Amino acid sequence: MSRVCSICGKGKMSGNTVSHSNRKAPKLWNANVHKVTFVNADGKVESGYVCTRCMKSGKAPRNV
Repeated sequence: MSRVCSICGKGKMSGNTVSHSNRKAPKLWNANVHKVTFVNADGKVESGYVCTRCMKSGKAPRNV
């Protein structure tokens, strides 16, 4: 599964986990995406992975 939002393009974020002794280790955070059916900009109904921010803002209505 590709963890990229079909609407806004949000994907993985990278950074460091910092321990109590201030040591850094690389870490990846995945976007919170769900598979939904939505109407794209052309008016076609398609299914894809959409982040929760796009669902909450109404860019991708869940019940199509």
